[in-house]
Amino acid sequence: MDINWTRFGPVLAIIVVLIAVASLALKIVPPGHRGVVMYFGAVQEGPLGEGLHVVIPVMTTVQNLNVRVQKMEDDATASSKDLQNVTSKIALNYALEADKADQIFQEVGLQYRRTVILPAIQESLKAATAEYTAEELITKRALVKEDVTDDIRKRLDGYGILVTDLSIVDFQFSPEFNRAIEDKQVAEQAALRAENDLKRIKTEAIQVREAAQGQADAQLTVARAEAEAQRLLRQTLTDEIIRLRAIEKWDGTLPQVTGGGGSVPFINISSAAKK
Repeated sequence: MDINWTRFGPVLAIIVVLIAVASLALKIVPPGHRGVVMYFGAVQEGPLGEGLHVVIPVMTTVQNLNVRVQKMEDDATASSKDLQNVTSKIALNYALEADKADQIFQEVGLQYRRTVILPAIQESLKAATAEYTAEELITKRALVKEDVTDDIRKRLDGYGILVTDLSIVDFQFSPEFNRAIEDKQVAEQAALRAENDLKRIKTEAIQVREAAQGQADAQLTVARAEAEAQRLLRQTLTDEIIRLRAIEKWDGTLPQVTGGGGSVPFINISSAAKK
């Protein structure tokens, strides 16, 4: 059986038109995005969430904005409090506020990284480093990071951009300043060694002096003890004690006396005793 397609032509045309209109009326917002609705180019309040949405075809367009956490890096140049040139790489994690996607698109547009975020990084670093000397930027890195982060948050908050994290990858200074820092460190290390040597010498001198003092005190104590013993001995040594000690040492032998032709008689106690 032959089909007369000419009879179905208008119907098919209507179906195709309806499909085209339906496709224009259906809008899909992908995950991690918000859809900004525009009627004839005018931004409408309230962004669309993720998923499928039906809008008025032809008159309505939807612009999807990424509201996930994003990362960007930039090299920033500033001056320290002591007028040293400082270059640093800033790594920033940020996200668009989902509920303010329509406001961001209307007030800033899709080039928000270039028009808002990059200038904020530059200005925040300049404001923070101006409060520190070049040396403090190194020794107080955590405080500098905190100051830069707070300043960037204040600058971007009004645009509906949230700062989730910030890292200062590195501070770089002029070659002249780097040499000055190196020379200072060498001088400080030499001074520290000299100070430690002086402390060691003083400690050794104190130890020697205390040892000598201890030895002298010990000798003085011994001398005093001996003197005190002699004094006590002299006080207690009487004639009776002397005679007693002599008697204690006598072995019982009387002395022999020999006269040499004079009037003193010769006495031989041993011989007399034998008789």
